[in-house]
Amino acid sequence: MSKIEVRNIYKVFGPRPQRWMNAVRDGISKEVLLERSGHTLGLRDISLSVEDGHIHVIMGLSGSGKSTLIRHFNRLIDPSAGQILVDGVDVMRLRPRELERFRRSKMSMVFQRFGLLPHRSVLDNAAYGLAVQGVGRAARKERAMHWLEQVGLSGFEGQYPHQLSGGMQQRVGLARALATDAEILLMDEAFSALDPLIRREMQDQLLALQARLNKTIVFITHDLDEALRLGNRIAILKDGELVQEGAPEDILLAPANDYVQSFLQDVNRGKVLNAAHACNERPLTLTMRTHPAHALDRLAGRGYEYAAVLDGKRLAGVLTREQAERAVRSGARDVARYVGDMASVPASAGLDEVLARLLRSPEPLAVTGEDDEFVGVLSRSRVVELVSPVAGADGAGPPPEPMAAVARDAA
Repeated sequence: MSKIEVRNIYKVFGPRPQRWMNAVRDGISKEVLLERSGHTLGLRDISLSVEDGHIHVIMGLSGSGKSTLIRHFNRLIDPSAGQILVDGVDVMRLRPRELERFRRSKMSMVFQRFGLLPHRSVLDNAAYGLAVQGVGRAARKERAMHWLEQVGLSGFEGQYPHQLSGGMQQRVGLARALATDAEILLMDEAFSALDPLIRREMQDQLLALQARLNKTIVFITHDLDEALRLGNRIAILKDGELVQEGAPEDILLAPANDYVQSFLQDVNRGKVLNAAHACNERPLTLTMRTHPAHALDRLAGRGYEYAAVLDGKRLAGVLTREQAERAVRSGARDVARYVGDMASVPASAGLDEVLARLLRSPEPLAVTGEDDEFVGVLSRSRVVELVSPVAGADGAGPPPEPMAAVARDAA
């Protein structure tokens, strides 16, 4: 279900934006618009949906329009054209008092430069949004203390911002945003001012909180690693236009153009993609009740040396061609007694972990979901391709599989 709907948003900065809207709709470039009119193109025809309970990342380089876009959601900036719907309500139609209530109760914002009041204590900063809402002093102190504890700042409530590190100041900003119990968090480059280690800690903190709170979060960043780590979906902007939007793995596996590809060149794909992305597209599966002769026929028909065996939807093990031949010679009615153990990894395992497992053993490796439900069989060549997408660019192709059987299975 969409929490926020952005429909055909345009933003032109300047004294007479409507005069130039037709030219913008017709595709006039940002540079030509500025040269001819003195107006600046902020956004051009942006449409996207932010799902309830998701982290939706909006990213791009400086000047791409990402901060401009997020400020439309709570109408810190009004669009030149288009609609913003929040829970089906057109934010553009809100009157001043309705807009004030909307900002107080529906959305909270976390800023890049913390936005703390230097003359107020940590506790008073965390409680500031509640004070604006008119919450009584005792109640807002209690709620602010609760959220300071949640972000790891218990004991620092009497300190002042200048006495805290950058990471701790940003935690105060996060506590202040959460204390208002707003359904939507707008986070504008919230971690960009932090050093890499503190930034990683804040990402961990946000993910841990989100696992419990299930907020709708719109997160602005220029860092693709951060976007891939945090986002359920990612929207990439360039010069005010949306160039690609989708799930992190979709963007990683199928960049829309060279601009998106340039973001991806230094990404550690092994930490983003998982075992489910590297499964053989045509796995051969048998069941515990499969007749040995039928199993042997299916193996021979595919040219495989083994097949995964299922018990219902769960992985039961592996049957090799040799075991199937033994079952045929013994006159067995099914393959159940001849099924061997098959190593597996969870579908969520990162490709870095998967690659380490594959290097330690040449045996086939299954991928399983919840309750050992079978997802697929890993293809070694696919793992290599995903972790190192340029492998084989000289025409040599990926390295050979350690087992001939696996090579055939991955074909």
